[in-house]
Amino acid sequence: MNARAGIVLAGAMALTMGAAVQSASAQELSEGAIKSFMDYAWSLTPQQFSKPDGTVIQIDKRKKDEVLVPVEVAREVIKAGRLSAHAQVCELREDQVENHRALMRREDAKKKWTPQQMVYISQLHLTTVMLLTGKIKLVEKEGDKEVVVDEGKPRPAQTCTAEQGKKVKEMIAAYVAQSPAIPQAAAAPQAPVGAPAATGSTNTTTAPKTTQPAAAAAKPAAQPATP
Repeated sequence: MNARAGIVLAGAMALTMGAAVQSASAQELSEGAIKSFMDYAWSLTPQQFSKPDGTVIQIDKRKKDEVLVPVEVAREVIKAGRLSAHAQVCELREDQVENHRALMRREDAKKKWTPQQMVYISQLHLTTVMLLTGKIKLVEKEGDKEVVVDEGKPRPAQTCTAEQGKKVKEMIAAYVAQSPAIPQAAAAPQAPVGAPAATGSTNTTTAPKTTQPAAAAAKPAAQPATP
């Protein structure tokens, strides 16, 4: 999929808040669309990720197939990312963070993913949030697509009524309630949930909490943006 198609895809997912509170699922996305989001997330996945305890997770970007997760798992991650994006629009920062943490606890509880895959899952969630809130854009350069931080013309702010915010809050509360309980010590790597890593491409990537310098950063996640 080229950059133009990717932008259309992101726009199709960024439904109005009225529709969003009725359904935050990604079930309407085709398998091809899910794979496109997975590719965008892979392009922003770091080569190194540092956990809070100092442990460094190395990711070999030449072994994509060993790090990516199945499409149906990615679909659930995108669904959670979409809900986080709506929480960001409604300035529900704490709910947004809890939604991301619940997602990571769910995947960690499966005991089937490598540390590298857990980093990728978190990055797929982050990429979904950034695509839907306009924090990153897709451009085409010399025939290759590239995912970059969008620091261009500001987009009109997406409004969120009190009723819509309440509904999003309820949806996240239900999601969290159906997730595993918070463990005594966090086991899964958790990347920031609402700020983009940096400019990235299919060849060169950076991300938060890595030993690589960040090339750019978006505005704080709590600031409303257009999904």
